[in-house]
Amino acid sequence: MKPIVSIIMGSTSDLPVMEKAAAFFDQMEIPFEMLALSAHRTPREVEEFASKAKDRGIKVIIAAAGMAAHLGGVIASLTSLPVIGVPIRSSFDGLDSLLAIVQMPPGIPVATVGVNGSLNAAILASQILATGNDQIASKIEAYKSSLTDKIVKANEELAKIEYKFKTN
Repeated sequence: MKPIVSIIMGSTSDLPVMEKAAAFFDQMEIPFEMLALSAHRTPREVEEFASKAKDRGIKVIIAAAGMAAHLGGVIASLTSLPVIGVPIRSSFDGLDSLLAIVQMPPGIPVATVGVNGSLNAAILASQILATGNDQIASKIEAYKSSLTDKIVKANEELAKIEYKFKTN
């Protein structure tokens, strides 16, 4: 089994956030890899990873980083693959990470999800993959349908709750 998605994090301290992405890929049966690479502490390894990812069969890269959060941008500057940035809540409630990832210069886009939004990053990566894979597309459609079912069920439960002035 060869990975088609890379989950890259600046440090293993980001793993508790990124586990949601890994669990989603498992649920969707999408092969992925997880690596810790730092734009600042291991720049040569980041360059080697990014420059060889496409040749290894990687289709989408998710890059999670906190604080200065340059990882996604550095990777995006070295590959033509789509890169999705996940800002990690660290200092300033993750605002520093969010701004570092979302404010990329022209020509080096990094799609960015919300702070600690690894699940949305995995869903977006899966949707990108689904454009060329009917099997993944079907799984994404089923997942999205299950979200609707959750809300319908939630409203049924809310209807059972009684308050003196509640009208529904």
